[in-house]
Amino acid sequence: MSERDEFGAFLVGFVVGGLTGAVVALLFAPQSGEETRALIKDKSIELRDKAQVTAEEAYARAEQVAADARARAEELTKEARTRAAELASEVRERGKSAVDAVRKTKKSDGEVTIS
Repeated sequence: MSERDEFGAFLVGFVVGGLTGAVVALLFAPQSGEETRALIKDKSIELRDKAQVTAEEAYARAEQVAADARARAEELTKEARTRAAELASEVRERGKSAVDAVRKTKKSDGEVTIS
């Protein structure tokens, strides 16, 4: 979870830094208003495209992480079911052994057998 937070903070810092740099460059550029507006338009299109690509990459990464998490959860569920079946079998066997021991004890004492 902290890795995502760090990436998010980096992404926000990157975008804010890029915008700040662009604004400062435009303010100090020796160009006409028309040229500056054209430059702003071009840069905004470029930033939009970069943001879209970054968002698509983040979405793809998130999908991969979710798929990995689902696969691991399925694997753990399968392991848990297998272990539960083994434990149930072991408990059944121990229960049978205990019942057999009680039956043998009752038979040797001459009492009525348990059926």
